[in-house]
This record gives sequence, structure tokens and C-alpha cells, in this order.
Amino acid sequence: MEDLILIRYGELSTKGKNRKFFINRLEGNIKKKLSKYSEIKIRSQRDRMYLSFSEYDANEILQQLKDVFGIQSFSLAKKVSNDYQEIENSIMKIIDFSKYESFKVITKRGNKNYFMTSDEVNRQVATRILKETNLKVKMKDYDLGINIDIRYDYAYIFFEKITGAQGYPVGVSGKGLLMLSGGIDSPVAGYLVMKRGVSIEAVHFASPPYTSAKAFDKIKQLALKYLPYTDQIVIHNVKFTQMQLEINKYVDENYSMTILRRMMYRICDALAKQRACDIIVNGESIAQVASQTLKSMAVINEVTNMPIIRPLACYDKLEIIELANKIDTYQTSILPYEDCCTIFLPPNPIINPHLDRVLENESRFDYQSLLADCLINIERIVITEKNQEEVLNIASDIF
Repeated sequence: MEDLILIRYGELSTKGKNRKFFINRLEGNIKKKLSKYSEIKIRSQRDRMYLSFSEYDANEILQQLKDVFGIQSFSLAKKVSNDYQEIENSIMKIIDFSKYESFKVITKRGNKNYFMTSDEVNRQVATRILKETNLKVKMKDYDLGINIDIRYDYAYIFFEKITGAQGYPVGVSGKGLLMLSGGIDSPVAGYLVMKRGVSIEAVHFASPPYTSAKAFDKIKQLALKYLPYTDQIVIHNVKFTQMQLEINKYVDENYSMTILRRMMYRICDALAKQRACDIIVNGESIAQVASQTLKSMAVINEVTNMPIIRPLACYDKLEIIELANKIDTYQTSILPYEDCCTIFLPPNPIINPHLDRVLENESRFDYQSLLADCLINIERIVITEKNQEEVLNIASDIF
């Protein structure tokens, strides 16, 4: 009898010919996540993964696995021979029945050629427990669930299914550039695309002295929230002050936010291509603010042919806040440090901009040289589990 962790893939199991690619990436991500546990061994199969954790603390390993995208569920299990008598004897040996009042036996057979049906196994095991203990069988609301998974080589006994992070392994869907503003929405958007298998880098626009070093510290703290799901997060900090000053000087006030966003997208387009990103990601939600009406989005998107992914497009604010609390970004996001979109904010930004008016406004100043300066002067920070404390204590060169 051996202790191990049984990992179930969930959505990965639907991938047909590409399944091996997904499983291999998941195994690699688990190895990275558990890299400090050098004696751990992983065995992957078509629909399961088995993790032998040697003498390590099982609860510690289980806690680490909760944040690995691509895992549907997992269980601490006992590996035994698939000989029926050994299965039954093992169950009677490992369970302290005095802790429970009721039970249910749930058998699944990966080995469909097994000499007993699942129902026969259930009945046989239950009969012995009823004879030798004071427990009662209950089909619902039972205290103890005894799960038996019979395979061709072994059988696995477990008592709890722990829900995993689900989704796809980070990296299988390519890479995205996340526009991380520091508000409530964009950190949630980053989480959601990672759940779909996208690895991310973040870009932040800072406008010192109008935005402070504390505002960028907040961005670093938000980026740290992604470390449970990936081995590192890169932040590109863009110095945006001069661009905003020029827009404020030359552009019609009600069009300033539209053009500001277009300049951000131009920078993101160039940066995404430099960093081999496949998409740009942001936290926009339809009609939440003036720049997020459908007409505004269309005019703003016109500057790039890079796909723009908006995971929160159809979420309302309360739903977004609920997700932010779930991933522990909400309290950081509401810290009172300004971002560049809140300075020079026009009182009446246009909600249905016209492209010809936008182009006329942009012709009033040399934004191309300003864009080039922004791209040349990007500050880049890489945050890992090992250097996170050091990065938090380092002042940005921009401020």
C-alpha cells in the first residue's frame, strides 16, 4: 500500500490528438510548482496523473496543487493491488470507523474487464462494513465517502475530491500582454486568461509626478498575486507623462480619453510584437465607462491588428468584485493611488467618437516621436517567487 496523489484533468480530457501536448505542459507546470520537493515523482496517463510524494507533508503538497491551472480535481489516495480481497482489507485497515456514523461506497472501474461490476464491489464492501461496525449506509448526506477506482494495474482508494483551479495549463494557449492599470478589473482579466492557458506579461502606464511611486508599488503587489499560477511575471513600466501632456495641450477635451487609449494600444501593439505575445488583454467591460462603449472600442481598436481579448466584457461590476475577492486582488486594487487614466480626466468624454475627428485631433501633434520615446524608455521588472521581497523594496527608476 502506497500513499500518492491522484490528479484528474477535467477539460484536458476532451483534447483528442492534442491531449498529450496539454498533459505534458501540465506535468511540466506541476514540476515547476513543486520544484523544491526534489523527490516527487509524476506518472502521467491518458486520463489521470499520479504523484508520489515520498516523505513530504501531503497537506503541504495538496495546498500547492490548488493553484495549478489544468487540474480539475485531486485526491490523497492509497494505491493497492486490484485484487478484490486486498481492496476490501485495505479499506478496513486504514479507516477509523469510530469517527463516523454513516457511509457510502462509490466504485468506478477504469478496468471494464474487472470480474466484478461497480455495484457488486459497492455491495460487498458495504456488507463487510455493516457487519463489523456500527455505521449505517446513506445515499445522501453521509459522513464518509469511500471511493474506489479500479484500474488495470492497481486500485486506488480515496475519501475526498479537492476541486482544482481547472481550466488549461498556463502556456498551452500562447502569451498575452495584459494592460494592468491598478484598478479592480484588469487583475481579474489577467487571472481569467491564465485560466484559459495563456501566459502573461503586464504593461503599466505611469505618469510621474502626477502618478506616484506608491501607485507602481501597487502594480507590483498585484503582479505578485499571479505567482501561485506561474513561475514569473514580467512588468513593463511605460513612462507616459509627456504623451499625456501633449494630448492635454492639443486634443479637444472630450476626445482626449479616446486618443489616450489609442496611444496606449499603439504602444501595446509594438511591445506585444517585441515580446512575442499573441494577444493584448485588458479589463474592459461593455459600457462601464465612456471608452468602453462599442463605438469607442471600435475606434480605439483601429490602431492595431493585434487581437484584443476582454475577458470581462459581459461581466457587471459586482461580478468582477466577487472574482477580485476570490483571487485576493480587491483590497490591493482599491488602495487610493491614482493611475494615469484618472489624471486630466475630461468632465464629459465622448461616448460615440467619430474616426475622422479622432484623426484630425491626432494630426495636431507629433505623437510618433512620443511613442518611440515611450518604447525606448520602458522599465522592465521580472518578479519570481525568489526575488519578490527584493522587487517590492526597489524604487522604480521612472519616479
